[in-house]
Amino acid sequence: MFENLNWWEIGALLLLALLIFGDRLPAVINDGLRLVRNLRNMARNATGDLSRELGTDIQLEDLHPKAFIRKHLLSEEDEAAIRKPLQGVYDNLRADVSGVHDDLKDVASAADLRSNGTRPSTATSSTTPAPRASYDDAT
Repeated sequence: MFENLNWWEIGALLLLALLIFGDRLPAVINDGLRLVRNLRNMARNATGDLSRELGTDIQLEDLHPKAFIRKHLLSEEDEAAIRKPLQGVYDNLRADVSGVHDDLKDVASAADLRSNGTRPSTATSSTTPAPRASYDDAT
C-alpha cells in the first residue's frame, strides 16, 4: 500500500493526521481498525454463506469471477477444451518469436566486428591507418 511513499512522506502524513485530528487521533485509529475488522467479518460470513449455498469450499480469493468460474464451475476437461484452440496459436507465436530472437543473435554476432577479430579491408596504402569500425558503420 505504501510502496511508493518514502519515510519522509509517511512522517509528513502522520504529522498532518496529528494536526487535523489532534487529541481524537487514537479514537479515529480505533474506529478505522474496527471498520477493517467488521469488513473482514462480513467477507468471511459472505464466503461462508456462499459455500453453504453452493456446497463447495470457497475462499476469499475465489470470489474473483475468473478464479470462481475456473475452480467451481468448469471441469478440467472443459478448461482443456477452452484452452486447446488458443494453445496452438500460442505455440506458433512462441516458435516465431524464438526464431526472430535467434536471427537477431546471428545478426548481432555478425555485426560485432570485435568478436571475430577481423577488420574491414581497405584499399588505402599501408601508411595511413585503417578507419575504426563503429556500431553506426555496422548498421
